[in-house]
Amino acid sequence: MNNYQKAIENSNIVSKTDINGIITFVNDEFVRLFEYSKEELLGKNHNIIRHPDTPKENFKALWDTILNKQVHKATVKNLSKSGKTVYLNTTIIPILDEFGNIFEFIAIRYDITNEVMLQKELKEKQKIIFLQSRMASLGQMLANIAHQWRQPLTELNLTLFNLKKAFESKNQKEFDNFYNSSKNLISGMSNTIEDFTNFFTPQKQKERFLLNLSINEALKILNRVIENEKINIKFNILKDLEVFGIKNELTQVLLNLINNSKDAFIQKNIEQKEINIKTYIKNNFIYLEYLDNAQGVNKELFDRIFEPYFTTKHQSSGTGLGLFICKIIIENSFEGQIMHENIENGLKFTLKFPKIV
Repeated sequence: MNNYQKAIENSNIVSKTDINGIITFVNDEFVRLFEYSKEELLGKNHNIIRHPDTPKENFKALWDTILNKQVHKATVKNLSKSGKTVYLNTTIIPILDEFGNIFEFIAIRYDITNEVMLQKELKEKQKIIFLQSRMASLGQMLANIAHQWRQPLTELNLTLFNLKKAFESKNQKEFDNFYNSSKNLISGMSNTIEDFTNFFTPQKQKERFLLNLSINEALKILNRVIENEKINIKFNILKDLEVFGIKNELTQVLLNLINNSKDAFIQKNIEQKEINIKTYIKNNFIYLEYLDNAQGVNKELFDRIFEPYFTTKHQSSGTGLGLFICKIIIENSFEGQIMHENIENGLKFTLKFPKIV
């Protein structure tokens, strides 16, 4: 038993308290980590290392568990004497006497501060990349608005000229026709702004929504681009499939895929441009398949397409963030997967979502 005790104390951060949480023992690792002497710790309440940010309900859950003679496991945020934050994987074990009553608690801990800080650093980097991606998307959206508005602005200019002529000739019927036509054009342009505004509205609350609504939203935003580039889009969509996540972010994924296809069509001089979108259920998962005929990706680049800042486009055309963001969105916002494969004459993306129970 002495050998086991020494092994635990030498490889972990160990403390003991009485039933009221008063410290009765700390090992050398505990002293080193929290920067108190043993004399400063023994006889003190264990909350001497409590971090003020830790919610009170966490401690209630802890005491409810151990006073019920059960083992409590958690990742705990603590504070050293000098004010240093320490993250520990903590296991607290109630020790019972011969009558089954608790007479002390033993806490065995493992320091994971470096791992937690690394995760936080990665999350901060992800936030920066997301912001860069959002700015890139904004630039792309402004270009799409310009596409959407070019034709109606030309038509509106001509209609206003004809409206003036009808007014001068006092032809009431023609005047009314041109007036109504102008109103319809302006209304259409206003709807375009509404579509783009809705896309950029922050929406971080996850919700259930129909998969086809996100598909329709992406196509609505890019409809002028699709028409101008003469891209033929074919559908095989089940209209009642629901997924759980953030609708705007899935729309962003689809916008990225369509824009990537459009750029590849242009870059590779594809004459018959085709995109196929299909949704289905298989093995209790929901799938969205996206295929184009833009000749796929070179083998040497195939495994790198989800890397941040990697792009096959000219610097003026792409940031290399699109597919990286797509992967983050599908994995984080939807707890799903995004897979890719070269197919005959093109590239296929498969988006896999958990089925809502």
